[in-house]
Amino acid sequence: MKKLVFIFALSILLVALVLPACAKPTEENVIKVAIVGPMQFLQGEHHWMGATMAAEEINKAGGIDIGGKEYLLKLIKVDSNEILDVAGAASAVERAITVDKVDMIMGGFRTEAVYPMSDVAMDYKKLYFNCGAATGALQERVSDDYNRYKYFFKITPYNETFLVTSDFKMLNMVAARLKQELGIDKPKVAVVVEKLEWTQKMVLAAKVRLPQMGFEVVGVWQPSDTATDVTAELTAIANANPHIIFTTFSGPVGVTYAKQRGELKIPAVSVGIIVEAQKKDFWEATGGKANYEIILNVYNKGIATTSKTIPFFEEFERRTGQWPVYTAAIYDAIHATKLNIEEAQTLDADALIPFIEKRVFEGTAGVSEYYPLGSPPPKYPHDLVYGPGRLTGLGSQWIDGKTICVWPKKEFGAVDDYGDWRFEYPGTVPFVIAPEVLAKFKK
Repeated sequence: MKKLVFIFALSILLVALVLPACAKPTEENVIKVAIVGPMQFLQGEHHWMGATMAAEEINKAGGIDIGGKEYLLKLIKVDSNEILDVAGAASAVERAITVDKVDMIMGGFRTEAVYPMSDVAMDYKKLYFNCGAATGALQERVSDDYNRYKYFFKITPYNETFLVTSDFKMLNMVAARLKQELGIDKPKVAVVVEKLEWTQKMVLAAKVRLPQMGFEVVGVWQPSDTATDVTAELTAIANANPHIIFTTFSGPVGVTYAKQRGELKIPAVSVGIIVEAQKKDFWEATGGKANYEIILNVYNKGIATTSKTIPFFEEFERRTGQWPVYTAAIYDAIHATKLNIEEAQTLDADALIPFIEKRVFEGTAGVSEYYPLGSPPPKYPHDLVYGPGRLTGLGSQWIDGKTICVWPKKEFGAVDDYGDWRFEYPGTVPFVIAPEVLAKFKK
């Protein structure tokens, strides 16, 4: 009997010793991060995938050290539904702050929703990392009212002025090739842009700058970002007989456009922004009609903008079966946040801000750095530094179900206010002029 009592007591002792080691992290040693996005759509889906991948890597490596104590990341998935319901997005963020008790917020996509969502975060003095909306005016608020908006930082993409600047660089590349191959001195350009707040500066820039650059603008078309039929616009564009179609689409209309353009076989080089074309299954989504589409991109399979790009891309594809679109760069935000917290040794938002402001971080999408307070437009404070050596983006072209990287291309580059663009990333190749364009315009 004494032996049985001893064995029982020893068992109880062993259980007492083992259980704490197996216990899940308590709320006291967890850092809660709200990942906010339209989770039923590509953009929010990739917010969550990129964030989850980063959090798992950090937690597996021991978490975040504050004062010798290990903190693990806990992600709170917040469906903003902002593509379909802008008005409800702010309430979703407020619930994450007041009910889930998150420490910071990352994400957002549609500009019209990021305004109210970030305002809620500012009300509660919570750090908000914008991982989707390009509009520079969002960052301009940091200059206008620093004490209120100092908690607001951009992660991806760079602002719409820089986006259109990259677009213009790709247009110049296309124009130079059309002149070389087809003898076209003054290309005609049709501008087709979804009708949203973030695109309006791009439309204005196109109307003013394209003629100055030697292009003839034959018209501007602005369908809805969720349009399921743009044949009327495309028919009008075809009748305008352009050499180039200049695109700007962040929403599902990008698939509609590419599919119907391919069906109509419009003989023009299509180049610009189509966020949906960054995804791996874009080819299938368009029924294989997206051939020769050139898009501004962040990631292209096999192309390294930094030493971290290809490992990230390959692991993302292995985990998800997808290619990362630009919102997946939220991955970089989480890894940079770990460094900022460990350097500051605090979760206090006000104390973290100086460390975030000065951070130069080599991420998967490029090297990120913030413009300082007092920077004039378009170099807004807490916005991303644009140009060679920092963030440039890539130009990808769809060819028979795969993408090739076609920009930056050194022979078409020049020196400007943002740096020396006479370079290219290893693996970059010349873009392909579609056969129907060659057939129509070759002399």
